[in-house]
Amino acid sequence: QTQLLESGGGFVQAGGSLRLSCKASGTILSVFNYSPLGWYRQAPGKERELVATYTGRGGTEYGDSVKGRFTLSRDNTKRTIYLQMNSLDAEDTSVYYCHLRPYNASREYWGQGTQVTVSE
Repeated sequence: QTQLLESGGGFVQAGGSLRLSCKASGTILSVFNYSPLGWYRQAPGKERELVATYTGRGGTEYGDSVKGRFTLSRDNTKRTIYLQMNSLDAEDTSVYYCHLRPYNASREYWGQGTQVTVSE
């Protein structure tokens, strides 16, 4: 059973930084390495939006609002991806979800979400 476990959310002042982690379990290494895997976020009353993701084809994709501030990284040995978030502002306040779309399956997986709150 594939599971995604996020951690690292919390409260931070505007201008500060946080690092989120997402650990994948119950999936084979090739799925972890070669499937779209990344982060989305959803604020109250808004649609879920892309934050940053590995495309599964060797590249990354970032949402326009986070380019230059957020950075993806990964540790394949730990089957974990990270999202380093710098220069946070109130607009980044949201629940952040880890997302995996396995290349060998017809469904996608979401983590339970981790809250990030940025105070002005």
